[in-house]
Amino acid sequence: MSSATTPSGTSWHFEGWDPANLDTMSVQNLLQGAVGPRPVALASTINRHGEVNLSPFSFFNVFSANPPVLIFSPALRVRDGSSKHTLRNVMEIPEVVIQVVPFALVEQVSLASSEYADGVNEFQKVGLTAWPSLKVAPPRVAESPVQMECKVMEVKPLGTEGGAGNLVICEVVYFHVAREVLLPTGSIDPYAVDAVARLGGDWYTRSSMGLFEVEKPLRTCGIGVDALPKWLQEYGTLDGNRLARLGNQPSIPNIERCKEIFQEQFTAPTFEPSSPEGRSELVLRISLLLEQGQTEQALALAMMGKDG
Repeated sequence: MSSATTPSGTSWHFEGWDPANLDTMSVQNLLQGAVGPRPVALASTINRHGEVNLSPFSFFNVFSANPPVLIFSPALRVRDGSSKHTLRNVMEIPEVVIQVVPFALVEQVSLASSEYADGVNEFQKVGLTAWPSLKVAPPRVAESPVQMECKVMEVKPLGTEGGAGNLVICEVVYFHVAREVLLPTGSIDPYAVDAVARLGGDWYTRSSMGLFEVEKPLRTCGIGVDALPKWLQEYGTLDGNRLARLGNQPSIPNIERCKEIFQEQFTAPTFEPSSPEGRSELVLRISLLLEQGQTEQALALAMMGKDG
């Protein structure tokens, strides 16, 4: 350990590490904690079979205006060195759409980082809408206020072991920017976009506020928004973040557990759960449980308001 005091009187007591003597996860944790906040690229890609993929990356930034160039880096998985679907897709079809992530989408975007199997459509899993692009094959995310269609100029691998990055160097060939986030000068209003950025661990920040946390998706993959009852998806009261919180649960409680939780929450219910009035009551209680961090209980109530 070393110590230093600056002329202004600030004192620091340093721990020191040689990355050559650390495991990859420890190095990654240091980097992610030190370099932040990092903007988040929500990248949509497509493979040669026409299967789309949607995934967020915080190893991302802008590097040139003429030509307009963005770079993001899908790293090889630390645990086994395998490559992510995004990397494989851009090697097959060198095109990508990069979306800005507003706070209103942050939990859906976090859910999209789950390691779903090949061929699984993350647009459907996280409850986002795919819109056709104008100049590239991958679709855009309709809910994002800023979408940038890109051609991939080069993919530069930085290593072959787990944790090694792969720089995907992209030229923007078309911008889509919602009028609602544009200032009269033509600039983008950071408060209107309310973009999020990553720090270490579960920590994020946003343009219009300070720090907040989003629990990382489970490695086993959440059930997805598409597994929630249709009535709840269509009800319109729960926003995308809260639906994604439910979709991040590892499994749906069995019917006995759902009934048990329902009886705990409504000791003497005067409504039928599948009726319009009953669903209204369920949504109110689901929202309250989500705010209290009781996500399993909220999901159980959602399953009681059956479709049909």
